[in-house]
Amino acid sequence: MALGLYFQPTGFSTAVYDEAVSQLEQAGAGFGQVSGRTFHCAMEVDGQVSVFDVWESMEQFEKFGETLLPIMSKLGANPGEPMIMTVHNIQNG
Repeated sequence: MALGLYFQPTGFSTAVYDEAVSQLEQAGAGFGQVSGRTFHCAMEVDGQVSVFDVWESMEQFEKFGETLLPIMSKLGANPGEPMIMTVHNIQNG
């Protein structure tokens, strides 16, 4: 059962997001480097980034969080609590 997770972090400007992505890649946890994340979308409003991800399982997401959360904290961003939803359907194109 796939899960959709929607985050509206605080202190997560486009520059902070870009740095977090760079640090995740350096840590071997960038998109395509971790198992279980099948979709990632970063959306920007007024310079602040919100994120929607699709993960195959909560366990895979939590393992990724072990790398992500310290990076976000170091950069001064707070992910807050995600909205977690069961994915009913995904269509591409």
